Amino acid sequence: MVDIRRVEPLSEPVDASVDVPGSKSIANRALVCAALADGTSELTNVPDGDDTMAMLACLRAIGLDAGLTGDRVSITGDAGHASEPAILHAALAGTTSRFVTALAALGSAPITIDGHPPLRARPFAPLHDALVQLGVRVTAADGWGTLPVVIEGPATSGTVRIPGDISSQYVTALMLIGPYLPGGLRLELTTTLVSRPYVEMTADVMRWFGHDDVAVHDDLVIVAPGRYRAADVFIEPDASSASYPLAIAAVTGGSVVVRGLGERAIQGDARFAELLGAMGCSVERGAESVKVTGPPNGSPLAGLDVDMADISDLVPTMAAVALFCSTPTRIRGVGFIRSKESDRLGDLASELSTLRGDVEETDDGLLIRPSSAMLRGARLATHHDHRLAMAFGVIGSVVPGVDVEDPSVVTKSWPGFWDMLDGMR
Repeated sequence: MVDIRRVEPLSEPVDASVDVPGSKSIANRALVCAALADGTSELTNVPDGDDTMAMLACLRAIGLDAGLTGDRVSITGDAGHASEPAILHAALAGTTSRFVTALAALGSAPITIDGHPPLRARPFAPLHDALVQLGVRVTAADGWGTLPVVIEGPATSGTVRIPGDISSQYVTALMLIGPYLPGGLRLELTTTLVSRPYVEMTADVMRWFGHDDVAVHDDLVIVAPGRYRAADVFIEPDASSASYPLAIAAVTGGSVVVRGLGERAIQGDARFAELLGAMGCSVERGAESVKVTGPPNGSPLAGLDVDMADISDLVPTMAAVALFCSTPTRIRGVGFIRSKESDRLGDLASELSTLRGDVEETDDGLLIRPSSAMLRGARLATHHDHRLAMAFGVIGSVVPGVDVEDPSVVTKSWPGFWDMLDGMR
């Protein structure tokens, strides 16, 4: 039986301050660095989402000491050289599965990486191809480029060619192990790099752990050989998660403050507030917070023509806001998100059309025409995708009768999302 949640509209413009979880993107990068570092690292504000818990479980499975107390993780690294066979189960976590696949390449024991059926259906071929180039034995049980897969190192090379336009997670996975490859890493990109801010974020996190000799170019990434040092790290709030309460401020004409996501944020997705500003909202960003207020005096939101290749996780949120704009919105540059947790173009367009939204799927994005007068409640499928579920929550804050299937999928990144939305009332 499918679980369903009715999203009740807000009765008036929202006025709220919100705490969002720590960034799972930063946390998973930091956990890999800590696993490889010399000494014991302390990570605080670690998110409690499924992806991060899957990463911790995988690290423990290869013998690492990784203790969790509240939002704090203490982890003692050992260069990640697994010496005993192990099975790492990444559940539904694409980031986790790709990062630990690369990590397994540093050890000498056969390591199996697996996950739930939806994760098994996601693409891994570019990463598996890259590991073969590094001299790693890769054995796929159900077809090349899928899970489960057995990785057996150690890597004997540090030079690899890989496409950059499928997922930046492949690039990041290799960068994170780069210092420990023979001679470091020379990663040649055969196609344009997408989601570059995520790659820059990876370099930032590597610097926190004492490795600052990383160069990111348009078609080349170079990581010098070296070692990580243990570090104490605070995980900043998740900018992707922050997009949902900020979007609710925009569509209700209210105000939302997200605490902890200030002007020094390193996540590219923090740019979402500025996009809302271009749509007619007021944006105030300080040292420790960001505030978005919907257009004044009932003025309508204006649509945008925006290339979101570097901030592709925000496409569902942007599409939700675009439904309420007075002019069309064109989202471009994101054809590659069809292979995320869901087909984030086709599935998103289909579900928004169920609401009677005027949405057209294009080769590399979406065209969304003004739809607020036509929107009607409907039952929406989440397609195992937390970002679709939370975007539907934004729409349901305004449109009566929105029912979200499998609402618990939000636990992937923000277990408390629905509580946050209820608290806005």
